[in-house]
Amino acid sequence: MTNRPAGWYYYAMKDIKTILSERSVGSAVTAKGWARTKRDTKNATFVELYDGSCFTGLQCVFDAAASTEGTLAALSRTTTGAALAVTGTLVDSPAAGQPVELKATSLEVIGECPADSYPLQKKAHSLEFLREIAHLRPRTNTIGAAARMRDEMAYAVHTFFHDRGFRYVHTPVITASDCEGAGEMFQATTLDLDAIAKRGEAVDYSKDFFGKKAFLSVSGQLNVETYCMALGKVYTFGPTFRAENSNTTRHLAEFWMIEPELAFAELPDDMELAEEFVKHLLTWALERCGEDMAFFEKRVQPGIIEMLDSVRTKKFAHMSYTDAIAELEKRKEPFEFKPFWGCDLQTEHERYLSETVIGGPLIVTDYPKELKAFYMRLNDDGKTVRAMDVLVPRIGEIIGGSEREYRYDVLVENMKTKGLDPAAYWWYLDLRRFGSAPHAGFGLGFERLLRYVTGIENIRDVIPFPRAVKQADF
Repeated sequence: MTNRPAGWYYYAMKDIKTILSERSVGSAVTAKGWARTKRDTKNATFVELYDGSCFTGLQCVFDAAASTEGTLAALSRTTTGAALAVTGTLVDSPAAGQPVELKATSLEVIGECPADSYPLQKKAHSLEFLREIAHLRPRTNTIGAAARMRDEMAYAVHTFFHDRGFRYVHTPVITASDCEGAGEMFQATTLDLDAIAKRGEAVDYSKDFFGKKAFLSVSGQLNVETYCMALGKVYTFGPTFRAENSNTTRHLAEFWMIEPELAFAELPDDMELAEEFVKHLLTWALERCGEDMAFFEKRVQPGIIEMLDSVRTKKFAHMSYTDAIAELEKRKEPFEFKPFWGCDLQTEHERYLSETVIGGPLIVTDYPKELKAFYMRLNDDGKTVRAMDVLVPRIGEIIGGSEREYRYDVLVENMKTKGLDPAAYWWYLDLRRFGSAPHAGFGLGFERLLRYVTGIENIRDVIPFPRAVKQADF
């Protein structure tokens, strides 16, 4: 390998996004990337080069008469997917839709890509097929755009909270507590359970790594609340796990959650923060990701730009759960799931409320206590809790949150009612014994957000390596 100075890659080469944005016509350029297409004519060969830095590729034009034997030989080895280094001069492009192109003078094939075995060719591939080759699918337009959007939205999340004085807290992936009380948790153990079962012995978890049963966390909320009671405004953003035996376009076993927590706050503060957060994220997508959003508009979900723009510019409506049920019961055409007071709102109910009743984003509050988790503050009526769900057109719920129950005695009673042992949550109860204060927060599933802003229907196509029932490849 040729000896190169430290940092040669970054300082000697510009990515395609920079080349296209600078439009330095007349400058000498070396671009590196992968061949998206190659087209031969009588007098020239056109290679579209992409490097993932943006949606658009760089057109490289090789003049047949001016090309050296070495360049012509390299062109003969250039196929879709091949890794290339192209050197030439940047010139104005006569073609529509591309401001500049590279008048190529030399070509190096860094890595060949045999056409007879490469599964990605210049044709449309179904997203179902692409999931079978998750290691190669980022090279496609759709998954590449989704990956860039995932990066942008993650940056937007951190920017939003950082600019508002929130502190980022890393909560544990392994836990002994069930945040939701649902029991759908993956067990984490170092014990050889198969060997123990073969011996016919009972499992002694005192001999396990942590000396007790441990699981992968379904939420970082309980842990981040401890820092909320010390730092005031905090959030966690990381992977969470749920062993729900569900094989749908909306569920994953491993997904990422954004969970802010705000001290000395009540439900109205939580609702205001959630609305501001959603609008910030949609604005970021529309104003900073225009090229990829144009692709989603054209190829994935027509009308998505107008829909997102409508949500970000409207004031979110408010409605109690009781009033929402009344609105649903007015509908003449039946739902698949009949609505009644005490039922859990289904996606069809949520979409009807936001799309038909309100015609925009809606926050539904004050749900029956039986539907919600033990940590949500009980209302004075004794029947409902200070919970809120943010509903948006097309997908329904995008955020769920609540004011937390900060009264010790009431929280203990809630735990018992839900069948939880308060002793297992002694540290969480300590927060209510020592300097307790009203606080509130919410959770937003990161992949659900990405489905919303990209228009991609299946949640498995907005995460690099999806984990679902019987799916843990790659």
